[in-house]
Amino acid sequence: MNYGKFAAVYDGLMEDIPYEEYVEWVASHVASGKLLDVACGTGTLSHLFAEMGYDVTASDLSEDMLTVANQRFQKANQAIPVLQLSMDNLEGLTGFDIVTIAIDSLNYLQSEEQVQQTFKEIYDALNPGGHFFFDVHSVFKVDTVFMDSPFVYDAEEIAYIWHTEPGQASHSVIHDMTFFVRQNDLFERFEETHEQRTFPIEIYTKWLEAAGFSVESVTADFTSQSPDDESERVFFHAKK
Repeated sequence: MNYGKFAAVYDGLMEDIPYEEYVEWVASHVASGKLLDVACGTGTLSHLFAEMGYDVTASDLSEDMLTVANQRFQKANQAIPVLQLSMDNLEGLTGFDIVTIAIDSLNYLQSEEQVQQTFKEIYDALNPGGHFFFDVHSVFKVDTVFMDSPFVYDAEEIAYIWHTEPGQASHSVIHDMTFFVRQNDLFERFEETHEQRTFPIEIYTKWLEAAGFSVESVTADFTSQSPDDESERVFFHAKK
């Protein structure tokens, strides 16, 4: 997906995401190592992992997102390699101790085959004993919470109207967003359409195990608790 202008406003929209808690979750299991941050977006998480001492490589499919990420890394004097890759085609990357796919990025894959191929690619990229961390929207969030649109956000520099509708596949959603971004005394309007899909926890678990992983834990909503019927974000920790 080409995010276009969305990359420029992404950080402002994600300011409520507790990235530090994500780093703490990973660090509580693996304190150091060579880390691949897949679907890194604008590089916020990659930056934090590098600050913690991890040897970070960042990848994303979007050139626009990677441009913003590179600017972040350069400003922080961080020598983080940046690769433009799809998560289901990591082009033979190997030798990593940790792989992350954070903040529901996996949900942008539209087919079962793409998710399964991604798990295989990540398994191959990891060293023996390596760790895989990712999170996804729950079925409840996609089927119920997202359907309570429209959502409206209004801040000094940016506003948006966000409509959702069910996608064609089960447990999928189409996000139609109209943004208004301040440019001096005027607001520039642009539109984005994003599609996401999720699967039940047992399906993700089955695919992880089929790829060769052992599933170490499944938790919910930035806690150590197991998911329930109304959990919105599900976290997986798997091991090669």
